[in-house]
Amino acid sequence: MVDGQVMIFYVERAVFFVLALVALGLELWALFDCVRHKASAFEATGKRTKTFWLALTGGATFVGVISLLGSGGGLFGTIGLFGLAAVVAASVYLADVRPAVKDAGRGGSRNTGPYGPW
Repeated sequence: MVDGQVMIFYVERAVFFVLALVALGLELWALFDCVRHKASAFEATGKRTKTFWLALTGGATFVGVISLLGSGGGLFGTIGLFGLAAVVAASVYLADVRPAVKDAGRGGSRNTGPYGPW
């Protein structure tokens, strides 16, 4: 029979692993999206430079990898504060910078709504 504390420990580790995996997916999405846009699109939208966002999303991805490796009770511990900051950085890119840069890559918003042109 499995002790209750041991069972809770394994469930907790599994939850942290799944959260770290989802966070890493988000961070990788932000990094690869940042790589595929032109540097001029970042400047045209008034956002920070592409180099800045590459460094930020790349660092977030690095922290995400470390968090994923540490979520199983390894050397680095669980997600923690740095992992949370990495998820926030990737989320800011995806929620604020990505739509502006994506729109700039199409030549601006020429009477476009959420479902296409008017």
